[in-house]
Amino acid sequence: MNLILGSQSPRRRELMAGLDIPFTCVTIDADESYPADLQAGDIPLYISRAKARAYAGQLQPDDLLITADTIVWLNGQMLGKPQSKAEAKHMLAQLSGQTHQVYTAVCFTWLHTTPHHVAQPLHDSFVDCTDVTFRTLTAEEIDYYVEKYMPLDKAGAYGVQEWIGYVGVTRMEGSYFNVMGFPIGRVYEWLNTHN
Repeated sequence: MNLILGSQSPRRRELMAGLDIPFTCVTIDADESYPADLQAGDIPLYISRAKARAYAGQLQPDDLLITADTIVWLNGQMLGKPQSKAEAKHMLAQLSGQTHQVYTAVCFTWLHTTPHHVAQPLHDSFVDCTDVTFRTLTAEEIDYYVEKYMPLDKAGAYGVQEWIGYVGVTRMEGSYFNVMGFPIGRVYEWLNTHN
């Protein structure tokens, strides 16, 4: 199979490369809006499948497309990517002293040929969840992190592999790599099982 990672995320690309399996990357322009009644892990699941559908028409018979989406979930609310530094600081202030969940959905898509020789895309997906606890952050720490690291491309306005993760995260239950945006161990398991 030709593995295709449908992601612009440098972190997902880095983690995928760590498997030592050849793959290519593509950028997918997909509508990432979702129905308002979706909750928690159902949100990234919906979006990862939307990314897959947006690219499915370009799949070749030997291709396996991997798409993913990550959200931060705090007290029944989704924290996506901040639109400004002010919003990023507000998100981190909300996360301060709290435990939140990070949900990443991964969708695998390939072509299946029907008995009538029609190629149809098939999907398989999973959702991974990690509990992350932050100690109480000071306003100065939040300002420093946002001004220096500009986490506007990250769900919840933070990267666990950056300074804020070093100094702020006190507890984690689940996959560290899931919090980075790609539960690579489960991706590897899926690829092994479906080889």
